[in-house]
Order: sequence, then C-alpha cells, then structure tokens
Amino acid sequence: MGDPKKQRKKYETPRHPWRREQLEEELKLLGEYGLRNKRELWRYKTMLSKIRATARSLLGKSSEEREKLQKEYLPKLVKLGLLPENASIDDILDLDIKHLLERRLQTLVFKLNLAKSIHQARQLITHRHITIGDKIVSIPGYLVTKEEETLIKYKPKSPFNNPDHPSLKKD
Repeated sequence: MGDPKKQRKKYETPRHPWRREQLEEELKLLGEYGLRNKRELWRYKTMLSKIRATARSLLGKSSEEREKLQKEYLPKLVKLGLLPENASIDDILDLDIKHLLERRLQTLVFKLNLAKSIHQARQLITHRHITIGDKIVSIPGYLVTKEEETLIKYKPKSPFNNPDHPSLKKD
C-alpha cells in the first residue's frame, strides 16, 4: 500500500520541457492565474488529462454500461462547475486547462472583486482572510463547487470587511 506519510507526485512533467511555444504558454498561464510555479500548473494539466481519459474510456464501453457510468461521472463534473447541466461525454473531451483554473479559489476571489489583483487574492487566502460559508480556507488552489461559489466572502473579523481599508481602494 505504501507509507501514508510519504508524499507522492501529483503531476506529470511535459514530455518536451524546452519547446518555446510550450514555455511561453505556461508562462502566460502562470501570470494570468497567479500560480506560484509550473508544478501547480502541471498538477491541473494532469488532473484534466485524467478526467479526459475517464471520458474516453466511457466511450469504449457498451451502451448500457456507458449510460450507467455516465450517470455517476457527469454529475461530479457538473457539481464542480466544469460542465453545464445537460452535458455529454463530448463536452468532457472539450474541456481545457483554463476551465479548471477558473474554478480555483484564488481566481474566484479576484473575479468577485474581493482583491485588486490575482496576486493579492492569493495573499488574502494564505493569510486566512477568506471564508467559504463559515469555513476558513487557506488553500489558493482549492477547487470551488457551484454551491460554494456564492458563499465566498471575507472572514467576519477580517480588517478587509471595512470598505475604507487602504489596500482595497481602487486607484
């Protein structure tokens, strides 16, 4: 089984790490979504490839088995906000890395105008100023579900609840 204390790699590195187009695309995504390093990006790419691999394996099953497994798998992705309600397996194959990155807490805090920049959003989360419902979440890469999206706000005792806080004023 393995030692539960031993950390395992949750990402796969690119096959060709020094291709110019790939490096430029990765760097652009790092800046746009405020990721700390490329390992964070690779983790989401690996997650996406596993989601798509599951969808491809569903396509290879017999029709009655596919329907059964599809009814179990699609609602998970709909709940996460990656797919619309009436999605099909083909929609899973159309998913992009940006769909996953848009569901991160850091991105949503910035999009909800709780922070002035994507980098400030990361800082607010790691400094424990952001809650989802009544739970403090200090992980910028936390994938937010559709239900939790409306519950994102500042912690009640946070100084950022004051609209006159200097770091929240728009320039």
